[in-house]
Amino acid sequence: MSEIEKGVAPVEIENGDVQNVKGTLEYERAQLLANLPDPDEGKTEEERREIDRKLMWKVDLALIPWLTLLYLLSYLDRTNIGNARLADMEIDLGMKTGDYNMALTIFFISYAVFEPLTNALLKRLTPRIFFTAIIIAWGIVMTLMGLVKNNRGLLAARFFLGVAEAGLFPGVNYYLGCWYKSSEIGVRSSIFFSAAALAGSFGGLLAAAIAKMDGIGNMPGWAWIFILEGLMTTVVGVFCWWMVFDWPDTATFLTPEERIRVQRRLILDRQGRTAEDFDKRYMFEGLKDWKTYGYMVIYMGCLTPLYAFSLFLPTILKGMGHAGTKGQLLSVPPYAVAALLTVTVGFIADRTRWRGYCNMVTVSVAIAGFIMLIVSSSPKTQYAAVFLGAAGIYPTISNTLSWVNNNTEGSLKRAFVLGMVVGWGNLNGVVSSNIYLDREKPRYFTGHGVVLAYLVGPLLGGSIFMHLALRRMNANRRAGKLDKEWSELSEEGKWIKGDRRPDFVYTL
Repeated sequence: MSEIEKGVAPVEIENGDVQNVKGTLEYERAQLLANLPDPDEGKTEEERREIDRKLMWKVDLALIPWLTLLYLLSYLDRTNIGNARLADMEIDLGMKTGDYNMALTIFFISYAVFEPLTNALLKRLTPRIFFTAIIIAWGIVMTLMGLVKNNRGLLAARFFLGVAEAGLFPGVNYYLGCWYKSSEIGVRSSIFFSAAALAGSFGGLLAAAIAKMDGIGNMPGWAWIFILEGLMTTVVGVFCWWMVFDWPDTATFLTPEERIRVQRRLILDRQGRTAEDFDKRYMFEGLKDWKTYGYMVIYMGCLTPLYAFSLFLPTILKGMGHAGTKGQLLSVPPYAVAALLTVTVGFIADRTRWRGYCNMVTVSVAIAGFIMLIVSSSPKTQYAAVFLGAAGIYPTISNTLSWVNNNTEGSLKRAFVLGMVVGWGNLNGVVSSNIYLDREKPRYFTGHGVVLAYLVGPLLGGSIFMHLALRRMNANRRAGKLDKEWSELSEEGKWIKGDRRPDFVYTL
């Protein structure tokens, strides 16, 4: 075991003696904790654990339900176009072959282009201002989408919807990393992301009901889907001003002692400061880190299948012979199963720290589902396959982003890397938007085949590679192979390196 791993580093002093002092990690912790006196000094471990449990329950209640609602609305608003299609939107807008796919594509172009910039903006503006602004903006765009009269209007609305929504998902994942320890973030992220699956269930039920408003106010049913869901989002956005809190050191729902406790537990968990200075060197570290690109590959393997599934599930069900209200309602159960599995996998991954293994197991379920969709023409078998597809795709999203959070040290670097990973993954939504071809209905071999390729290659293959590479890096650290290079860096240089330090242990 190396000296650095033991937490003790030899330091030469003026008289030539060598003294053992606490290693870099402990020194940095001491610096950060110096201005945060322990409010629980003198209490027993049992008392501390009980205080911590109550504190995090209070934080959970303040953050998670509202953030989950925001993402439910976000996912509902970006995917309800699939429900509108079942309600004859294409006919009313005079859309031709390929127009629907372009309406999906243009959203992902603007979404992906603006996404990497949003986390840096979040740090500048604070969460309350940032989230309130973007949610009101996309609610207004969603409402106006119900008033479009032709395909060009739909394309413009979808483009600006992508711009407005771009900041929520990477922003919330970064935001959670500023509140929770690395061993806690997975289950919270999974609860947050389960809203995507719930949006599928809720969206099908809601669309089935709203579509019956066809003709009211001389508006078609699909237009009311956009208008009512957009107005709902706008109202929720206004309430964000009071429901979203900034950083732990300023949160008004916590007492002064509780704010100190949250900050101390993050420092002791190696998450460090909650809002470091805006130093571009952290961003360059993210760009130079090979793990950033490895996670980008894995995440494209998550999101291409995700968007293909969520955007085209009504279309796939229609190909099985289920149309109208029945088609809308049959889309509900697979999403409910996906939501349950997403939270379950998040809980297991937090407890075991086996994020790579969790990805490998869950994606194998999805692979089995899409193989069944390709080889079987039986509607019953295909519907069962849809359940496997949902159960295997959705849990990998939050698990992969929790993996990024766990293995990226430094809050600004983590914010930037999450933006790159999520932005690149969402850019692959362009692929998802163009692989389910009308001429291939009802079987959609190209769509199912491309999804299967993404599941097997980037997601399964990428997860295996990342797991093995991180295992090797941990072994090199234990063997002390990075100690010499590390000792030659300045103290400032060591701080900037973040997770590339020799005493950082990667989550596998």
